[in-house]
Order: sequence, then C-alpha cells, then structure tokens
Amino acid sequence: MEGTKVARTARRRGIVLKSAREIELIRAAGRVVHRVLTALGEVARPGITTGELNRVAEEVIAAAGGTALFKGVVNPQARCPFPAALCVSVNEEVVHGIPGVRILREGDIVSADCGVRLSGYCGDAATTLPIGSVGRETQRLLDITRRSLELGISEMRPGRMWGEIARKIQRFVESAGLSVVREFVGHGIGRDMHEEPKVPNYVDSKQKNSDFLLQPGMVLAVEPMVNLGRADVEFGDSKHWVVVTKDRKLAAHFEHTVAVTETGAEVLTDGR
Repeated sequence: MEGTKVARTARRRGIVLKSAREIELIRAAGRVVHRVLTALGEVARPGITTGELNRVAEEVIAAAGGTALFKGVVNPQARCPFPAALCVSVNEEVVHGIPGVRILREGDIVSADCGVRLSGYCGDAATTLPIGSVGRETQRLLDITRRSLELGISEMRPGRMWGEIARKIQRFVESAGLSVVREFVGHGIGRDMHEEPKVPNYVDSKQKNSDFLLQPGMVLAVEPMVNLGRADVEFGDSKHWVVVTKDRKLAAHFEHTVAVTETGAEVLTDGR
C-alpha cells in the first residue's frame, strides 16, 4: 500500500517510473553514448578541431542506428536550433558549446556531452577530457568534478530525498574550494531527453518545494557542472547557446544516466 502511495505521488509530480524492460532500452541507448565518449577520448589531442570531434560522434551514432538527441533542439533564447550531435565546451565554456573550426591546444580541457535516442528511448552522458598535459589545478578540477558525480551515484537508493544527496555533492565540491553551477541541473530521462524531475547538485531555500523521494524505476541524468572560480555563468556567444563562466575560469562537466533500483543505483551509460 505504501509503495502504491509513493508511485501516485511520483505521477502527480509528472515523474514517470520505468519498467525493467524500459530500463534495458535506456541502457541500450546509453551504450551508444558510452561508445561515442570512448571514441572521443581516443582521438582528442592537440591539433584536432571541435568539429572533428562532432564528426566522430555523428559516425558512431549513425553506425548504431541511433539518432542524435541534441541536433535540431530549439532553445527560445537562441537564434538557431542546435546544429550538432555533440555539445563541445572548451575551457571556460560550461555547456552547449557548438562544434566548429576551433583547434584544441595542449593544456585545454574539453567537455563533451552526448545524447542518443535508440528504439524510442534516450541515453545522456558527458565527460571532460584533458588535451595533452594539463596543469595541476586543471587536473584537480577534473578529478573533483568526476568524484562529485561518483559520490552522488554512490548515495542513491530508494527512500532518500534527492536533496540529501545534492547537499553532499555541494559540500564536497565547495570544501575543495570550487563552485557548483546552479543555472543548469540534471533531469529525468526516458522516452524524452528532459523529463521530470529536475536534479540539482546543490541545495537552497528555493529547492525545498521541488525536492523528491528516490524510488525504484526512476531514471535520472545526474550531471554536476563545477567551476574552478565562482559559480556565476553567462552566455558567451551571439547565438545564445554556449554558456561560459562569468570570471572566465575553467569549468568541468561529468554526467551519467542512472536508474534507481530496489537496493541502490545502476549506471546505464558506462558501456555494460
């Protein structure tokens, strides 16, 4: 009876719980995403362009029979639909970088965010890659951001409020002297790329009314975005897609699509 009550509460919030079959279909899409990010890690090096990274992503997605989720997405604030399969954000760019002729150089970092639809279901993940050798502080940013995602996933289990986990992520990042981006958060995912609920990586008074209880069947895209400097961001291009840190310090972004299970959580975009 209690489980039925919880499920009804989720439905009222617009949260769609997934069946075991649906979770496996999301995992299949997630495998393609993992394949893309793995391929990018193999080719990302000084001298390659961000457009070449996108070409690799397009080829991998097409070979798998999938569809690029981001391509053609309309943003009311942007002057054009998103033109690529991959968001490629370099250095101070936080998210939504548009691939093109920019050449990656030794010491850069590049955040690659990829979404794929396969057989009607979506997978979404991101990673931030070092280009050649990077400085100590840059590597520390990558390590802390990756570990903040791992921390969040390790804390996920039925019966916990997401806000408890978001608080742990925020404290971990801020205790390292870094900042959590607030304008962009994770999301539910399934048949659509963006579903309820919103999945923030921080807590404040505004988050109380939107907090939610984790329960089996939830599938969430968990994606901390962390800045080396302050948390503030702004648009960084005339097309109003790419978002940059306001102080122009570096940013990193890691993401996995994660299913809540009866006993904990299972990553659906790790290639398994």
